[in-house]
Amino acid sequence: MNKDITALLFDFDGTLLDTNELIIQTFLSVLGEHFPGEYGREDVLHFIGPSLEQTFTEIAPGRVNELSDQYRRLNRTLHDELVSEYDGVAETLRTLKSRGLKMAIVSTKREETILHGLKLMGVHDVFDVLVALDHVQNPKPHPEPLELALRLLEADQQEALMIGDNSHDIEGGKNAGVRTAGVAWTAKGEEFLASFEPDFMLQHISDLLELTKVGIK
Repeated sequence: MNKDITALLFDFDGTLLDTNELIIQTFLSVLGEHFPGEYGREDVLHFIGPSLEQTFTEIAPGRVNELSDQYRRLNRTLHDELVSEYDGVAETLRTLKSRGLKMAIVSTKREETILHGLKLMGVHDVFDVLVALDHVQNPKPHPEPLELALRLLEADQQEALMIGDNSHDIEGGKNAGVRTAGVAWTAKGEEFLASFEPDFMLQHISDLLELTKVGIK
């Protein structure tokens, strides 16, 4: 029998903050400069989710640092103009926090970028733990980031849920032995995410209020 969900591990980009257009435009600009005509919008959709190192290792193994640095500089410049909050996210996060749930961000982005986004949303004080790319050796789908988050939260893996918009989130959750929830608003499409067989599929962030209501007085 499954235990109640008491700990929530959230991906950030594309899950809590709509950064999809920011990511797409940044990749199109960087790749368009160095590999003109080779990458279109549909191509760069595949780069949403993995770390920059993972993506640029696949594209140009000898130029990972150069391309990653250029990407980050441009991404910072475009960030506030191109991101937006998904409906109901801040309100739902605060309700979950008020219920006493343990909450963490587990992302393939650097801490600085995540903190900027959280402050932009006004929810930087909601999360107990933040596990970013610069905190681990192995990003998702490796279980290391999730296992670190669980240790820092002092949370039981059987009571934890990983929520994300990408295959790396679902696979990472399974690898760490926690339940998983995909989000139907993923840029890659609900059908794509469902193919990785998450335990739940959220149609709206507020669906988490139902999943975590057990034991709430």
